[in-house]
This record gives sequence, C-alpha cells and structure tokens, in this order.
Amino acid sequence: MKIQRMNLLICGLVLTLISCSKSEEILPIPPIPPIQSYIPFAGTIFLDPDIITDTDPTTFKSLTYVGQMQRIMYDRRVNTWITVNPFIFNADYDDGLSIEFQINPEFGDVPQAQIQASKFARVIGRLPTVLRRDVKTSWIHKGVQPFGGGNNNILIHTGQSALYEKDGILEETLVHEGTHSSLDANHAASPGWLNAQVADQRFISTYARDNPSREDVAETFLLYMAVRFRPERISVALKNQIENTIPNRIKYLDSQVFNMYPIK
Repeated sequence: MKIQRMNLLICGLVLTLISCSKSEEILPIPPIPPIQSYIPFAGTIFLDPDIITDTDPTTFKSLTYVGQMQRIMYDRRVNTWITVNPFIFNADYDDGLSIEFQINPEFGDVPQAQIQASKFARVIGRLPTVLRRDVKTSWIHKGVQPFGGGNNNILIHTGQSALYEKDGILEETLVHEGTHSSLDANHAASPGWLNAQVADQRFISTYARDNPSREDVAETFLLYMAVRFRPERISVALKNQIENTIPNRIKYLDSQVFNMYPIK
C-alpha cells in the first residue's frame, strides 16, 4: 500500500453579521459550533513508520501449540462470521497477559501456522500493556483485507500485513486496532473524552471526524503515544501540529496514567 499524504486543507470561516435597529431586541449570540474546517490528516497510521519499529523490545515470552479446535472467527474476505477448526496457539507475555492465536486452517499444517502465530505474537508484544489488556484472541487469515479491532480481538489478514510491513507501519496499525479492543469501551463515550472533543473543536483526521464515536480514540492514541513517549522519533513540526490540534484529548489521556510498558 502506498502511503497517501493529505495536503492540508484550510477552509475560510464564514462570519454572518446580523444587524438590528435600535427598536429591535438584541438576541444573545448562539455558541459557535465545533470548528471542522481544519483537519490535519486523512488517517494517522500512515504518518510515521518509526513510532514503534521491529527493533523495539517485545513483551512476548513463549508460544504453546494447543491443537485444532472449533472456533467462530470473522473473515473480511466474506464479510461475515465463519466456523472453522483453526490451529490454536497460546502466547504468553512477561507482564502476565496472554492471547489465544487462532490460525485459519488454510495455512495447511502446524509448522506453517506456527510461523504466523510466532510472528504476530512477537509484534503485538511491542504494544504497551494497556493496549493488550483486553485482547484475548487474534484471528489470522490469508488475504488482502483491512485489519480489525474490537470483540477483545485483533483481526489480521496476512496479505494486508505484507503491505503494512512494506510501508513500515505494521506496529502502528496494530496500535490502532489494540486501542479499539482495550480502550474504546471505557473511553470513547465517556464524559471526559466527549468534553475533550468539544473543547478541541476539531479532529486529528478525517477518518476520526467521519466516525467520531468509533474511530476518534484509535486515531488519536497512536499520535498521543508519539508525542508523549516517542517525541524524538517524529519531527518537531508534526509534534507541534498534534499538540495544537488536540490539546484537550492529550490532557485527558495524560490523566488516565496508562500502563505503557514496555514503551515506558
């Protein structure tokens, strides 16, 4: 996938002036609605491939093959749930968390399935504890389809993974999906987050703006992580742009005191 970079689009604000004669009652000015004219980016996973890299430490500790058992998995190639007998591997992490990797039987045999389970268990281990906390399973299929998060799961299609790896954004994409699984339920509709949205008066990306209740936390968290924990890996201009666009969301995330191990 070629990384698409969006030019900044700044639309002029239209001010409507309402004149009143001396005999007319002067009505109070209504509050200004959130400003949506300035959206820095299309999507945040594409912005910098070095927020997490394949040389960063992983919490992954061990992988155990359990066998083939029936599971219900979501497959984006058919856009529905499927019932199959995937190869099952339990991955353990050194912070006490574990994930069941369910490898589609299309991979053929245990050695081939283990290659996939070992690879993604290690990569997901580079995500901070807070993003793995509620990830209980990972579905892995072939095919070129978007990753997914939620359902206490991270969905991976290996053809799409190859494209993300080529662009250097595999880890950044997994941060986005891990956020869906571990943070959305407690934060996306919380009063603190919604108040921060209103106070910021804008979104960090058009993807977040178009899906404010579903994508705003996931689009924001990767860049929050960059600003607070990897500032030396992004440009000063990008850091300033993030901080100037979503200062109240950043303050909200600061207040949560997340467990960022092994990043912190």
